[in-house]
Amino acid sequence: MALLMKTVIYKGHKKQDSYLYIEQEDDFSRVPEILITALGKLEFVMAVDLSSQKKLACADIKQVISALQEDGFYLQMPNESEKLALAGKKPVSNPIPKL
Repeated sequence: MALLMKTVIYKGHKKQDSYLYIEQEDDFSRVPEILITALGKLEFVMAVDLSSQKKLACADIKQVISALQEDGFYLQMPNESEKLALAGKKPVSNPIPKL
C-alpha cells in the first residue's frame, strides 16, 4: 500500500537552487528560523502528491517523505554540507579506518 503524503515546495531567493519542502502551504512552524532567514524570501513553486510520484527531479522521494515526517521539512540544495548546516544537522562523515 502506498503512503499518502503531500508536500508544498518553495524556492529560496538568497541561496541559489535551494528548495524547501513542507507539509502544508504557508505552515513554516516546524522550520528553524535560521533556515528561513538564510533562504530569504520564499516563493511558492508547486504542491506535489508524493504518493503518486515515482521519483522527483532532484531529490530522493523516500528521503523527502522521511524528513517531512521526522522534521516537518526537507531542504534541497546542491551543496550537501551547506544544506545540513542550514537545517541544523551535523554532516555525517565516514570513520577513519584502523590500520
